[in-house]
Amino acid sequence: MPQAVRFDRYGDIDVLKVVDVERPVPGPRQVLVEVRAAAINPGEASIRKGVFAERWPTTFPSGEGSDLAGVVSELGQGVTGLRVGDEVIGFSNKRASHAKLVVVQASDVTPKPPGVSWEVAGSLFVAGTTAYAAVRAVSLRADDTVVVSGAAGGVGTLVVQLARNAGAKVIGLSSEKHHDWLKAHGAIPVAHGDGVADRIRSAAGGRIDAFVDTFGAGYVKLALDLGVSPDRIDTIIDFASAEKYGVKTKGNADAASSQVVAELAKLVADGRLEIPIARIYPLSEVQAAFRDLEQRHTLGKIVLRPD
Repeated sequence: MPQAVRFDRYGDIDVLKVVDVERPVPGPRQVLVEVRAAAINPGEASIRKGVFAERWPTTFPSGEGSDLAGVVSELGQGVTGLRVGDEVIGFSNKRASHAKLVVVQASDVTPKPPGVSWEVAGSLFVAGTTAYAAVRAVSLRADDTVVVSGAAGGVGTLVVQLARNAGAKVIGLSSEKHHDWLKAHGAIPVAHGDGVADRIRSAAGGRIDAFVDTFGAGYVKLALDLGVSPDRIDTIIDFASAEKYGVKTKGNADAASSQVVAELAKLVADGRLEIPIARIYPLSEVQAAFRDLEQRHTLGKIVLRPD
């Protein structure tokens, strides 16, 4: 029987289990995908803990995961434009991609370019569409200066590159061990911690036009203190501060489409976007993967590969 991640109550990492499940069957306009790679994301950890229980309630037992890349295994009635054996990138809106087999809407997958690895393809949806929406939200123009918090994280690394592709000057906040990566991708690295505001001002050497917060922990208030207008601040995580100060919260839901995924995949294939892969875990080690993720020190994405 195929296996999938399940949890039956809110809690810490130990509530995650890998269990045998019935083989999913695609309905009309759906496809069954044999998953080759599926990234994990901080938001999934927060959902599991119950942090967003009021905003995004969970029905138990719950599956997990949105990102996926794999091979079409079966077609539902009425599906056109896809064949069994096609390599695709896609997403699940049913918290179901951390599994060997997953049913998704046929409209929610797009062809995987041949030169894009499974791990990268399986990391594109959540981080990629979140970064895409966040960069769009702050209306970057050529010669703008934008600050990115959590610049070495799964979303932050993509925000940095998309902002650079837009012609902006990028100041990336991260731990010093990731500064070389930021420099290599055209950003000005700045260490977080005490005195960060002064270091940002020094790196900017002038006005600061926009701020994308991928980390939380007070960066929305910092952006305002730096003189950034609320309509050019976007946080993907600090919803309380966003409500308090009237800044934007554009993220995954605002760009969640196969068309955006296809656009991002083309950027990867063309060498204009890199998805750093921090580590790869077998599905059976999902607890270890999330333990790693929740340290919040990795560069890029952590990916599950079904056993």
